Amino acid sequence: MPSPLKEPFQYKKIDINHAKIKKDKKNKTAKDWKGTLLRIWSFLSVYRFKLILVVTMVLVSSILSLLGPFLVGMAIDNYFIAQSLDGLPSLLVVLAGIYLILSLATWYQNYWMIGISQQTVQEMRTVLFLHIQKLPLSYFDKKQHGELMSRMTNDMENVSNTLNSSIIQLLSSIITFIGILAVMLWLSPLLTVVTLMVIPLMILGMKWITKRTSIFFKEQQQNLGDLNGYIEETIAGQAMVKTFSREEPIILDFEEKNQTLRTSGFWAQTYSGFIPKVMNVLNNASFAIIAGVGGLLALNPGTGVTVGTIVIFAEYSRQFTRPLNDLANQFNTLLSAIAGAERVFEVIDEPSDQDHDGAKSIESINGDVRFDHVSFSYEDDPILTDVSFKVKAGETVAFVGPTGAGKTTIINLLSYFYDTDKGRILVDDQDIKQIKKESLRAKMGFVLQDSFLFQGSIRENIRYGRLDATDEQVEEAAIKANAHDFIMRLENGYDTKLKQDGGGISQGQRQLLSIARAILADPSILILDEATSSIDTITEMRIQEALKRLMEGRTSFMIAHRLNTIEQADRIFVLQDGQITEDGSHEELMERKGFYFGLHQKHEQQQTG
Repeated sequence: MPSPLKEPFQYKKIDINHAKIKKDKKNKTAKDWKGTLLRIWSFLSVYRFKLILVVTMVLVSSILSLLGPFLVGMAIDNYFIAQSLDGLPSLLVVLAGIYLILSLATWYQNYWMIGISQQTVQEMRTVLFLHIQKLPLSYFDKKQHGELMSRMTNDMENVSNTLNSSIIQLLSSIITFIGILAVMLWLSPLLTVVTLMVIPLMILGMKWITKRTSIFFKEQQQNLGDLNGYIEETIAGQAMVKTFSREEPIILDFEEKNQTLRTSGFWAQTYSGFIPKVMNVLNNASFAIIAGVGGLLALNPGTGVTVGTIVIFAEYSRQFTRPLNDLANQFNTLLSAIAGAERVFEVIDEPSDQDHDGAKSIESINGDVRFDHVSFSYEDDPILTDVSFKVKAGETVAFVGPTGAGKTTIINLLSYFYDTDKGRILVDDQDIKQIKKESLRAKMGFVLQDSFLFQGSIRENIRYGRLDATDEQVEEAAIKANAHDFIMRLENGYDTKLKQDGGGISQGQRQLLSIARAILADPSILILDEATSSIDTITEMRIQEALKRLMEGRTSFMIAHRLNTIEQADRIFVLQDGQITEDGSHEELMERKGFYFGLHQKHEQQQTG
C-alpha cells in the first residue's frame, strides 16, 4: 500500500458495486450465509479460467484417489487370493504412476487455489479500503477505529484462510462422494445400503451442532471487533489514562471484554469440536458394519462379494464419509469466514458520501459565502437553528461562544462534511449541493487544533497540500509559515522522518507544518479551528505571523477560545444555543456590552490573574 503522502497508486479499475451484487429479493443484505457466499463468488468469478484448472485438477485427483483402492482390491482377488503373481509387477507400476500423478494434481490444485484466494482477498480488501475513503464523517462518528481495523485485518484473514482450503475440500468432497457412490453401487448395491446407514445420523448430528455453533461464531467475531476497538482507543489515549490514573479501571474493562470473547470463543470451538469426534465414531461404526456384513456375504459365493470387494468397500467407506468429515473439520473456519465476510460486506453496504444529482466541478471560487436559514441536527439533537449570515470574499470572520454552541458544526457544514436539515449554504451565490464535494474541498484549506501528520518525511507532509509541488515550492511554503528555521535545525532537514502523527517534534512545530501545507495548497477559503490552542506564547506569535500571511486575500473562518487571536477579524459572530445572537467587529461588540463583552472581560481577568 503506498504512503498517503505520495502520489496514489493506480489500482486496476474495481467496480465497488460488484461487491454489493444486484440486491434482489433474496439478497438484500449480507446477513444471511447464502447471500454472503454469493457475494464472495462475485469476486472469485473473475478468475474463472484458473478455477476451471483447479476443478480439473480436483477431478483428476479425485478419480485417481478412487482408482487406487479399486486396483488394490482387484490385486487381492486376482493375485493374492488366486495365488498367482503374473501381472502383479505391472499393476504395481501402474499404481505408482497413479499416486505420482495424484501428488502432482494435488500440488497444482493447491498452488492455483492459493493464488486465486490471495488475489480475491486482495481485491476484497481494496474494495473495502476504497469504500471506507468514500464514507461520510458521520459514519466514523459512530464506529470505533479499532473495530474497523478488525474488519480490515482479522475478518479478511478468516476469509483468506477459508478460500485457501475449504473450496478445494468442498469440490473434492462432492466429486469423491458421487464417484464412490457410483462405484459402490456397481460393486454391491446391498453392501452400499449398509454403508449408507450411518449417513442420516451424521446429517442429524451436524444439523444439531451447527445450528448452535453459527451463533457463537458470529458472537466471537463481534466480540473480537469490540475488543480490538477498545485496545486501539486505550493505546491512543494512554496519556489521558495515566494522567487520571485510570489504569485499574481500564484493566478491569479489558478483562471483562476479554472474558466475553473467551466465553464466546470457547463455546464456538467446543461445539464445532463435537463434529469431527461424532464423525469419527460413526465412521468407525460404518467400517465395523462393512467388515461384519461383508464377511458374511463373502462366505456366500452367490452374493458376488469377495475379499477384494470388502477391502475396496472398507477403504471407500472412509472416503465416502470423508466429505462430511472434511466439512466437519473445516466447519469452524467456514463459519468464522462467513461471519467475517458478513462484517466486511456490512461496511461495503454503507452508503457512500455521494454528491447530489447534477453536481458539477468548479474551476475557481472568489470566496463569497452565505448561510441562508440553515438548521442542523445530529441524531435528533438540534445543533443549529435558523442561522443566516453573509461573508464577502477576502473577509476574515470569527465564531465565538460556549462549548456546544455550534461553532465547529458551521465549519463542518461549510466543508460539506454534513448536509443541512433546512436552508442553504451558498458559495459565490451557488448552492454547495450543486458543487461536487471533492471540487469544493480542493478550494479550501484547513488548519485544525489537532493537525494530523503522517509517518514520513517533513517534505512529504508539507507536499500533502499539493502532491505535484516541487521541492522549491515546498520550501517556499515552509518559509512563509515560519517553519523553515526549525526544519533546518533538524539533523536531516526536510528529509527528517516523522513518527506516526508527527511524533518527534513539538505541538507548535506540527502546527507550523500544517500551516505550510495549507499555504502550499493555495486555497480560496481558509478554515482555522483552534489553530493556536495549547501553544506557548512565543510559538503562538510565530504562528499568528504565519497565519496572517496565509489569510491575506482569502476568505477566512476562525474558531478560537483565546479571544485576543480574533480581535483583528473583520466580523465576529457570537453563537449561543445554535443561534447567532451578536455580530460585528471587536470594537462594535465591546461597545454593546453584551455576551461577547462578558466573555472578553472574563478572558482579560484570566490573563491578568
